[in-house]
Amino acid sequence: MSTAAAPTASEPSVTGRLPALDALRAIGAIAVVGHHVGFQTAVTMNAQWGGWLARLDVGVAIFFVLSGFLLFRPWASNIATGRPRPRAARYLWRRGLRILPAYWLAVVVCLIVLPQNRPVSAGDWIRHLTFTQIYEAGQLRYGLSQTWSLATEVVFYLILPLVAALAVGRSWRPVRTVMIAGAGVLVTAGWLTLMAIGRLDMGLHTTWFPSYAGWFSAGMALGAAHVALRTGTAPAVFRVLDDLASAPVACWVAAAGLLAIATTPVAGPRDLAGPTVAEFAVKLTLYVAIASLILIPVAFGGPTRVKQALSSGPSRWLGVVSYGLFLWHPLVLELIYLLDDRPLFTGGLLSTFALTMLFGLAYAAASYYGVERPIQLLGSQRGPGPRGPEPVSAAAAASPGPPPTVETGAAAPTAGTSG
Repeated sequence: MSTAAAPTASEPSVTGRLPALDALRAIGAIAVVGHHVGFQTAVTMNAQWGGWLARLDVGVAIFFVLSGFLLFRPWASNIATGRPRPRAARYLWRRGLRILPAYWLAVVVCLIVLPQNRPVSAGDWIRHLTFTQIYEAGQLRYGLSQTWSLATEVVFYLILPLVAALAVGRSWRPVRTVMIAGAGVLVTAGWLTLMAIGRLDMGLHTTWFPSYAGWFSAGMALGAAHVALRTGTAPAVFRVLDDLASAPVACWVAAAGLLAIATTPVAGPRDLAGPTVAEFAVKLTLYVAIASLILIPVAFGGPTRVKQALSSGPSRWLGVVSYGLFLWHPLVLELIYLLDDRPLFTGGLLSTFALTMLFGLAYAAASYYGVERPIQLLGSQRGPGPRGPEPVSAAAAASPGPPPTVETGAAAPTAGTSG
């Protein structure tokens, strides 16, 4: 096993936090809000530039890739540095503490408060409380349609310990680990093939985990490459990632160019019509490339002004409350239309977006400080103990914003047919 390389100034150690990644969660969450507001106000369908709003559901890809990167990284870094593997029980306990209390609260509020959800059946309660609302068509309720992707990500949470154990093996071999971690692309390809031959339903199975296994795998492969680079065990080809990170503007311009391609019909319709298998495949491919190009300059390379800006207090706070913004902004949007007696697909884009962000962040802050953080602090004292030293959070994973030392991740996906 190679000796770890000296850490850079931006990252104290291979297991240290990457605080700039908090900002990516905020960016993804805000993109999702913009996507939903654009859909609700019909701008995505009517305006010439509405395609950009329609494709802001790329925030889902950002969250899934980020989850794969951050949640797999402890397994890779521990085996690379000779530390015990993270305990699956402790990992799952922390995942549950991170996502369940606030999620269950959102389910209860939405099902009780929104009149569109009445009457609420026992099936509605069971499906939404157990993340099984995506396994039958038409079961997502008002204010909760965005939770399809959280239900999808829960599958990733559950299988990650097994997948990570297979990927890292018993000794650190970076190339092998990257290849195995990236094998989810084959799962997605096989899933798309079953859709193409008519064995799967494009109206139902596009929300299931195999459709997005490639996104999670891309994050896992990047996470393994990151560990290899930071421990001095990376082959020369991996260094291209640090080279790309030194040119963040170029990466983000390239991502914007790919997003421009995604705004065209090649990535599917903007309205309620479903995509073809080919359009769905193109969209998946473009989005994972965009998410990776956004992530690389923030995660890799040495200290930069970009990382310094993204590590600022306001950016990190937005990342911390981004899970709450994901959970509560659809309820806020529904209440805006309900209280203002607005018909669907009407209203001003900017004013609706401002109101949704304002009250969405207020709900998110109340959720984080009143529910999420207290329960995490309490639960961390009573859960399964660590087996040996545990890795410090690399930046608290995808959409949920955890306490500084808790390794987590959850997505902030889009809602229903509009994401």
